[in-house]
Amino acid sequence: MTKVAIDYDRVRELAESYREDMVKFLRDLIKIGGESCEEKDKALRIKEEMEKLGFDKAEIDGLGNVLGWMGTGDRIISYDGHIDTVGIGEIKNWEFDPYDGYENETEIGGRGASDQLGGVVSSVYGAKMMKDLGLLTDEYKVLVAGTVQEEDCDGMCWLYLIERGDIRPEFVVSTEPTDMHVYRGHRGRMEIRVDVKGISCHGSAPERGENAIYKMADILKEVEALNDDLADDPFLGKGTVTTSQIFYTSPSRCAVADSCAISLDRRLTWGETWESALEEIRELPSVKKYGAVVSMYDYDRPSWTGEVFEQECYFPTWVIPEDAPQTVALVDAYTNLYGAPKVDKWTFSTNGVAIMGRHGIPCIGLGPGKEAQAHAPNEITWKEDLVRCAAIYSVMPALYMDITKESKE
Repeated sequence: MTKVAIDYDRVRELAESYREDMVKFLRDLIKIGGESCEEKDKALRIKEEMEKLGFDKAEIDGLGNVLGWMGTGDRIISYDGHIDTVGIGEIKNWEFDPYDGYENETEIGGRGASDQLGGVVSSVYGAKMMKDLGLLTDEYKVLVAGTVQEEDCDGMCWLYLIERGDIRPEFVVSTEPTDMHVYRGHRGRMEIRVDVKGISCHGSAPERGENAIYKMADILKEVEALNDDLADDPFLGKGTVTTSQIFYTSPSRCAVADSCAISLDRRLTWGETWESALEEIRELPSVKKYGAVVSMYDYDRPSWTGEVFEQECYFPTWVIPEDAPQTVALVDAYTNLYGAPKVDKWTFSTNGVAIMGRHGIPCIGLGPGKEAQAHAPNEITWKEDLVRCAAIYSVMPALYMDITKESKE
């Protein structure tokens, strides 16, 4: 078997030559803004950049995902980066305009810089570099997917691509921020709701009613205690549960509350399922005592195109083996260019919950920026990360094809 010849010095030089183009592109995307379901202008700007760089095809699908294709082969290798961001939170916590952003010699600031517009930028330029370097073959084509609504409902965009768009890559590289490590999985999650009923009465005589808030207070303490007893995994870490929201109804501020509900953020480690997680809550003593209703949320918010693609709010745990060809190819690409990386996992959740968690398509992660910058005020990323990721992305598919050929011989 003849292995592909890669001039790694040339790869590094080429990536460096695109530094200022990538910085400008990222700053443009930050300035546009756009939370979940508001990504239209960013999608159009990304499509414009893909067309300028000579992608073979750039399109926007029915949900609003922007898809850039490079190459002509039948096998698909994909890079995923979501283009929506969270909001800015309390503006007083920002030291600079989150959408105007800033840059200095090493950094770029602004909402979405790390989470995760930088990954979109590096993957677009990584695909361009594959073409520049002559690394694309007639065996495979590359799909760079700028996906929508991840912050609202991670993975739903890829369920749409796979189930509605009939796009099934051989594997996907997630470009979520990884602190410039290689990540091969993360805990799953689900969104649980607990509802309890009460009976209202005048606040001057609370003994005449049943206060739903007091009932929920008992449940809340048991949820807090449950967190300490959840399963642990040596690689992914511990399952967790925490209360994220609370709601109530009452006839007035002078009345006993007649209903109360909470939302629970449940992180699922290896071996935990949505069924087991719901059952744990249903078995809490106060949940049974008060007849509380435990359910899973559904997501049905229209995308920026008006398309609705419903799913339940369950996002499965996933892990790709350390010796999987996708992991080996990414580690080799990184090592050949910049030295051996650390191999680890995300703390948060990604679109991998649908790609590998639901559909079993191998997923591996490397992205510019840091996890700790996600959803935080004064969010930044690093110019060097953009350059290095673009370089690594550009050579990884060729190395993967070599690895898979070797395994067949």
